Amino acid sequence: MSALEPQGHLAVDGARLEYRWLAPSRPGLPALVLLHEGLGCVALWKDFPDRLAAATGAGVLVYSRAGYGRSSPVEVPRPLTYMHDEGRRVLPRLLDAAGLREVVLLGHSDGGSIALVHAGGADPAGRVKGAVTFAAHVLCEDLSVKSIAEARLAYLDGDLRQRLMRLHGDNVDCAFWGWNRAWLDPGFREWNLEEFLPGIRVPLLVVQGKDDQYGTEEQVHRIVRGAGGPTEALLLDACGHSPHRDQPEKALQAVVGFFARVTAPPK
Repeated sequence: MSALEPQGHLAVDGARLEYRWLAPSRPGLPALVLLHEGLGCVALWKDFPDRLAAATGAGVLVYSRAGYGRSSPVEVPRPLTYMHDEGRRVLPRLLDAAGLREVVLLGHSDGGSIALVHAGGADPAGRVKGAVTFAAHVLCEDLSVKSIAEARLAYLDGDLRQRLMRLHGDNVDCAFWGWNRAWLDPGFREWNLEEFLPGIRVPLLVVQGKDDQYGTEEQVHRIVRGAGGPTEALLLDACGHSPHRDQPEKALQAVVGFFARVTAPPK
């Protein structure tokens, strides 16, 4: 059982990582661990963690990766393997530092990709009991590059930097350019995570909006085909890149139902 305070920082891999912890109301369940998107942090999840905690009774851990939110900064440019590194090295140490013995991962976009890496090759102790991805990527598509290039223009010439500063403070440039420059690097066109999929033996729920501006349904198809365990897919109508914001009720219902199935006692 974790003895975390409701909020604070965890020392992980030489960085101080901001976190928020919602203690469980039902003992004995795995904790839900939320992994944010490429421009996200603790605050961007808004009330979704609270709603998950209330609906499942599970503890919910939300944290900001280094370079985001109120966590320690990092140097940019990030290596093109930054999601590999997070899934294989940082996330296991984060879970150790938090004292979590059993978890269900829920990752959005980059966070979903990190969850796939971790579940597929960095969990030898079997701590992960299931995983949910919202708009995860396992390959770099033309659509991704186009939308991320448009985000660069919005950051340079629009109000995106000002809006992100409310979330990231002094980390704003680190957060944006660490993500944007990696995805727009020509070498990132060869980036691919499909090698990790066969190693995922736990139940997996793959959620994506049909109007996702950062990835096509090919991402879902490849994850479902490649995963080594039981996998479900959910494609949401009238939904872009953020199911928990664009279709919050359906996204919540899907996660809660999946969590119930994963944690149900064996028959």
